[in-house]
Amino acid sequence: MSRYALVLYAYRAPLERMLETTERHRAYLRGLHTRGLLVASGPLDPRTGGALIFRVRDDEELRTLLAADPFAEESLVDATIHFWMPNIGVALLDALAPAPTAD
Repeated sequence: MSRYALVLYAYRAPLERMLETTERHRAYLRGLHTRGLLVASGPLDPRTGGALIFRVRDDEELRTLLAADPFAEESLVDATIHFWMPNIGVALLDALAPAPTAD
């Protein structure tokens, strides 16, 4: 069974430095979205971090995915994880990304 997680990233470096890695970060996230693991993501306003919504099996899977993010590999973000149990709008949330696929 899948669980939703809201992940908040706080940038550890100036925006100029973050932008050097942003395209690799976004390419990685696009791959997760295609696999049905990432529902939505984007930067905060003002641009001090980002928010990501995941649909994963468990905490271990989420931590593995976050560790492989180029932002994390380069120690550019601090991540705060909130597992979430949506009950209103969950059908619409499910429709935002394809069902998760096996690796």
